[in-house]
Amino acid sequence: MRICSAPGKMILFGEHAVVFGKPALAMAIDLRVTASLRVSDQYSVNGYPMNARHHAYISAALDEAWNGPPVSIITKSEIPSGSGLGSSAAVTVSAVGALLAERGQFDGESVARKAFEVEYAVQGRASPTDTSVSTHGNGVLVCPDRMDGFLWRIEKGSQHWNVHHCEVRKLTFVVGFTGVHAPTGPLVQKVKDFVESNPEGRRAVDRIGEIVLDGVDALAQADKPRLGSLMRENHSLLCTLGVGHTSIDRLVESCGDKSYGAKLTGAGGGGSMIALTDDPKGVSEAISGAGGTPIVVTVGGRGAVVEQ
Repeated sequence: MRICSAPGKMILFGEHAVVFGKPALAMAIDLRVTASLRVSDQYSVNGYPMNARHHAYISAALDEAWNGPPVSIITKSEIPSGSGLGSSAAVTVSAVGALLAERGQFDGESVARKAFEVEYAVQGRASPTDTSVSTHGNGVLVCPDRMDGFLWRIEKGSQHWNVHHCEVRKLTFVVGFTGVHAPTGPLVQKVKDFVESNPEGRRAVDRIGEIVLDGVDALAQADKPRLGSLMRENHSLLCTLGVGHTSIDRLVESCGDKSYGAKLTGAGGGGSMIALTDDPKGVSEAISGAGGTPIVVTVGGRGAVVEQ
């Protein structure tokens, strides 16, 4: 039996733009997925026969990281599916981690590389942001240039991403989950089509890239008013890219006077928003009143670990 767990993530700045080679800043959260693996007489997931369509990420993880006998995998998740908090990346990382651990080949860079390939295969277009922060934990800055805190470089076709450790300051965020589930793949494709056909989309992507680097500086100084301002602008630009949703906007607006700033996080189209605040109780109540489910999260925790 091998057991590996991995955290979900919260993207502070840069979602969608990172797919076009722009930087992104993400942090691990204290909600995790656990994958338990044992050798079996047939492939199965959570007690059901393996099905590549219904178990896409785990099936792809087996293709990428396994060459042994059939295995049974059981997953347990604390992360709401489709919430924008990295549930698919955490499933992928925990499964890849358990498979590599069973082969005696577990290490952070190997897990991150293979997990990225899995997400790319399933989604058709992806960045290594989610899988890298789920693997490494704490925080990661993903950007085209190599900087201080370098962890690893991942390449795909003509694109490349340098992944860096980013120390996370003690800040309080409240996640507001809309309950609206939106698959990542179609949203990524929607943004791709818009950016390639509309100059406004390209300008939005470029500005989001600038916001990420401004955000790294503001995070280092724990400048909460500046972070909040950047969050509001980033949210507006994501709406320009077409991944906003009325349910997200309602939650963002509800906590405006109780937070430094708020924005959607993740792929959008529903899912979740995040608010930076010194009043998590007040923000949670506002989110509940607007029809969302609030989740107060601790950011910057440990990455993927083999627990047995």
